[in-house]
Amino acid sequence: MSERMRFITHRGKKILLLDFSDCLENELEQLIRTVPDIVAKQPRASVLILVDYTRTTIDKESLWVMKETAVFNKPYVRKSAWVRAESFPDVHRETLKSFSGRDFPTFKTREDALEWLTVD
Repeated sequence: MSERMRFITHRGKKILLLDFSDCLENELEQLIRTVPDIVAKQPRASVLILVDYTRTTIDKESLWVMKETAVFNKPYVRKSAWVRAESFPDVHRETLKSFSGRDFPTFKTREDALEWLTVD
């Protein structure tokens, strides 16, 4: 785990924070490739994920790795939320959603995303 990928606690719930803010394409791709190693160690349908895409640059290769990771992680993820995904084009989000069968709600702030993640 690193500063960019770590578990935090909010309202007594463990949340995997993926801080991809200010990432360039090659760094983003490398980080995303390590996410399954973290998620697969957790119980199925238990992981709450908060991804921060503030000022992140996304290319086709990063998108492909995201799609693979989203499919792999699906059995383990209970909910996920994105923050500040303005740089993530809607067409990419829809492709990712369609490919993985998962939803990726987007929020303007981490606090809003954390509140949504911790509501059962």
